[in-house]
Amino acid sequence: MPLPDKTTAFLHNTEMGLGAWAWGDRLYWDYGRGYTDQDIEAGFRAALEAGINLVDTAEIYGSGRSERLLGQFLKTTQTPVRVATKYFPFPWRFGRPALLRALRHSLERTGLERVDLYQIHWPPVVGTVEGLAEALADAVQAGLARAVGVSNYDRNQVQRAYTILARRNVPLASNQVEYHLLNRQVEKSGLLARCQELGVRVIAYSPLAKGLLTGKYSTHNPPPSLRGRLFASILPRLQPLIDLLAEIGQAHGGRTPSQVALNWTVCKGTLPIPGAKNAAQAIENLGALGWRLTPEQMQALDEASDRVTGR
Repeated sequence: MPLPDKTTAFLHNTEMGLGAWAWGDRLYWDYGRGYTDQDIEAGFRAALEAGINLVDTAEIYGSGRSERLLGQFLKTTQTPVRVATKYFPFPWRFGRPALLRALRHSLERTGLERVDLYQIHWPPVVGTVEGLAEALADAVQAGLARAVGVSNYDRNQVQRAYTILARRNVPLASNQVEYHLLNRQVEKSGLLARCQELGVRVIAYSPLAKGLLTGKYSTHNPPPSLRGRLFASILPRLQPLIDLLAEIGQAHGGRTPSQVALNWTVCKGTLPIPGAKNAAQAIENLGALGWRLTPEQMQALDEASDRVTGR
């Protein structure tokens, strides 16, 4: 097993990061309609002030807008920030040279000499898991990334990437997956446990189920735009879970449903990266830290989750 680098060790010692998917995205998040670049920067600074110094972005978020905004924010802060970004393996753009070119473009947008964590955004459709793992090792050895990871990889793909990287003496630092109370597939498939066995940090994206676990949406008040259409079928079954989140939150000094939902992902051994479009959301997310759900509460939430999702 390769020895962990400083970034890999940092990931294992970090409880929460900041997701930057909404920074520039109009399809899911209505960027420019309900929040501004100034709002995003305020959320970024509120998170930093509270000690959240891992920011996760990607080249495709807002067609590069997210990376550019992050680069602007980094120029005006003295606080060290760990930057994670991702390569998207489009079918027409694959192979080792393509990944390194994409990484250099990400570095230009963020204004960095190297990123802390460079990830494969999705498993390749063209090319191989092994080929992309070799390219990740190239990125580390070229000094363009301190650590590397994958995203949306299953157990088999994680093992294959891990094996290739180990041959190059490069740790597989992370696997970023969708994980929350409404989607526990990575837990039930054994992927979460296998990653933990390998020392691969599981980063949980969309830990609030794209806003559904905040308690602010219902059949009468669905999420806007695409999210409202995608979640129309689950909204009628959601309220009992939200009620339980609120009840448990009251037992922990008035925590909100979203804070309880985030704490659940932490207690499962993952690193959640909730987004924040403004300072209020960043501060809300931070209320998930510094306390722990009891085993009985975790079990109750698991059971309520199964009832809502039918799994």
